[in-house]
Amino acid sequence: MRVSDKLHEECAVFGVSVKTDEAAGITYNGLLSLQHRGQEGAGIAVISENQITCHKDVGLVSEIFSGGELEKLPKCSAAVGHTRYSTTGSNTKENVGPFITEYLTGRIATAHNGNITNAKDIKNKLKKHGLRFNATSDSEVASSLIAYYMMKEDDAIKGVIRAASDLRGAFSLIILCSTGKLIAVRDPYGYRPLCIGKNDIGIAVASESCALEANGFDFVRDVLPGEIIVIENSKIIFENVELQKNDECGGLCIFEYVYFARPDSIIDNLSVYEARFNMGTILAKEYPVEADVVCGVPDSGLEAAIGYSMQSGIPLVSGFVKNRYIGRSFIYPTQTQRENAVRLKLNPLSANVRGKRIVLVDDSIVRGTTSEKIVRSLKNAGAKEVHLRISSPPFRYTCHYGTDIDNEENLIANQMNINEICKEIGADSLGYISIDGLRRACEKCKVSFCTSCFATSGAKKILRKSELE
Repeated sequence: MRVSDKLHEECAVFGVSVKTDEAAGITYNGLLSLQHRGQEGAGIAVISENQITCHKDVGLVSEIFSGGELEKLPKCSAAVGHTRYSTTGSNTKENVGPFITEYLTGRIATAHNGNITNAKDIKNKLKKHGLRFNATSDSEVASSLIAYYMMKEDDAIKGVIRAASDLRGAFSLIILCSTGKLIAVRDPYGYRPLCIGKNDIGIAVASESCALEANGFDFVRDVLPGEIIVIENSKIIFENVELQKNDECGGLCIFEYVYFARPDSIIDNLSVYEARFNMGTILAKEYPVEADVVCGVPDSGLEAAIGYSMQSGIPLVSGFVKNRYIGRSFIYPTQTQRENAVRLKLNPLSANVRGKRIVLVDDSIVRGTTSEKIVRSLKNAGAKEVHLRISSPPFRYTCHYGTDIDNEENLIANQMNINEICKEIGADSLGYISIDGLRRACEKCKVSFCTSCFATSGAKKILRKSELE
């Protein structure tokens, strides 16, 4: 049972093709850098002598590859890795990527980030052709469809193009072929990020640029929406925008900038740090308040808090000490323990908050339970006032593209107006950034945004690049 009051993103992908035999180790380090995107499971698949070997399990990357498991993988020049947060399918080893799919003339390993909205229909069609499925994840369906079309087309690139054209929803894919090819695909709307890095020994592809830099790869560019890139023998041999948009609405999930991505990443031409800093400055303009100090809720509220402080002139202080060794709150067996886990993770720094009027900056309010506990903890620590500022608009709608948002009836913004939410969580004032303000904070992004989760019209709303100019 999930009891988390924060959003979660489905997973991360990483792939590499190099001149050395260190691909497995590079992929391991890449997954460590992307662990924030998914903590439920991880895996690495490698190619050696035209054979794909994979090790995966539930747990953290360091746990899964402890005890010499990484060294047991064959020395290799190409590998693909995956970290998982489950939005479809239960949290079992079978549902962890990469997914290995065999067909008559080869074998592939597929890592997927996103959510395939027509996975059930595709699965039923493939079953009629005799394909079998061992997992309940839509990622397995994507891998099976790719393998099926590779066999029919007798060509890896044509097979991937045909399969990806049939997929609907969000998908950033990295496919490792038994021939040694590494194929990267981003859906035509670019819901999920994917980028390319290069150094003297080869090419890497990752969900975020931070994983490239951690491995010594220079960030080259983002994979474009609808683009397919093929890498072989540490070189790009094919790159082209092949996938066409259908009648869906879509765009890069705006929450990559608000919450999901690491602040040292660059996504679609925009620094995540810069976007969050801008959100803070705009919040200070939209919702000014007289206060003594500004503090951010670790971790994704910190950059917006810096922006709020710089714009308002109110001093920035550390409001909390974060315990980085506490697990996710929803794994605790009783509700009391889960509630206490919030205090275990974030303890107010009394010396900085006692007797102060505080501007507290956070990234979102989902159900409101965590926000209420954080505000109460500050007041229990002696804060005179707590003015909460949120760097995303109110959540009102669920997501079908790989973001784990609670049912709409559990979203506090669907049950109360802003004044009622403020009273419910015990804050002295509450301000959410406007959709227009969020758009301006991210105006350097070169692609469209998906803002369906808080669109004011109740319909799916896309912020196009042309609207920003």
